[in-house]
Amino acid sequence: MKHFIDIFHHSINKFGEQLCGDKVEVIRTNDSVIAVLSDGLGSGVKANILATLTAKIAATMLKEGASIKDTVDTIVNTLPECSVRKLAYSTFTMIKIDQTGKVYIAEYDNPPILIYRNGRDLPLNKQKIDINGKTILESHFKLKVGDNISVISDGAVHAGVGALLNLGWQWDNINDYLRDLSKVEKTSRSVSGHFIGVCNNLYDDHPGDDTTIMNIKVRHIETIDLFTGPPEDRDMDSWIIRKLIKNEGKKIICGGTTANIASRELERDIYVDIDTMSKEVPPMAYMDGIDLVTEGVLTLKQTLEFIKTYAQDDFVANTNYLLTNNGASRLANMLINECTHIHFWVGKAVNPAHQNPNFPTSLNIKLQIVGDLVLELENIGKQVTVTYI
Repeated sequence: MKHFIDIFHHSINKFGEQLCGDKVEVIRTNDSVIAVLSDGLGSGVKANILATLTAKIAATMLKEGASIKDTVDTIVNTLPECSVRKLAYSTFTMIKIDQTGKVYIAEYDNPPILIYRNGRDLPLNKQKIDINGKTILESHFKLKVGDNISVISDGAVHAGVGALLNLGWQWDNINDYLRDLSKVEKTSRSVSGHFIGVCNNLYDDHPGDDTTIMNIKVRHIETIDLFTGPPEDRDMDSWIIRKLIKNEGKKIICGGTTANIASRELERDIYVDIDTMSKEVPPMAYMDGIDLVTEGVLTLKQTLEFIKTYAQDDFVANTNYLLTNNGASRLANMLINECTHIHFWVGKAVNPAHQNPNFPTSLNIKLQIVGDLVLELENIGKQVTVTYI
């Protein structure tokens, strides 16, 4: 399946608890994606242990090709018993997606899985099977690009009880809201962030239960190639520019020297847009065939700060900083919202511009910034590779 399975999840803990009683486990292999959401009995430490064990066991066994019967049997016989209710209990939803787009789902006592296609609910034909006295709902279907799968824990259904809503967030309202979100939000992180933010608001910032959403979107693969810094061997200049132009997807150049290399090799002019200069970020520039041209280290550093801010904002409450007309905002917005895969091409030559003692940077700082960018981008669900030249 030549598409990207975009998975992200958000959780809020029951008020006063340090640990979440819900657990999400995601494993990507060469031929499949496995995702499990488990909800442990109660809350706090015991619930966290129950949920973590369930999610880890389920994801690992499904990865190794175990049947649902063997997986559930192992979970039942492994979980510790709750000393209060005398139950070894944890609900779960297991999803396995193979490389052709075939989906297998097993549900046990979690709220029903929600699937949207073309802005409408996609009903599933669920088969009941009994395993050790537990009724498991199994379903199979084939994914299409644009499909959205949402899995929630029961804390979402309870949101608002005793606070803003007498009876909590009704199921039809949850379904309507997630359906609308899936139509307007491009990434799973945005869907899950907005949803968990509403749950937190309904709880009036005092969640009465652990609440989790795991969201899966099927997206076309969108690539960005980002070239920054001159190659260590000048003979590589022509090779990297040819490589950059030949590759599909969007193309970004960061750095004045790097842009001059592209201008020389492609015989294309660079046009600097002085109106995009700010106090923190030098101006952007334009070149035919390149989607974005910016200054190097200072812009990358500010971009890193924007992406850190985005990654730390659980509720995706305010992203206006991505809409400002400067190089760092534009670069951060492209990396967050306009791609699934990012390839950094990083030249290892010492930039002559960095030899000025008044210039607060070096090659090592640039490499460190790129390394930090890679970690932050992976943290928000991007597939990132780096090639040093």
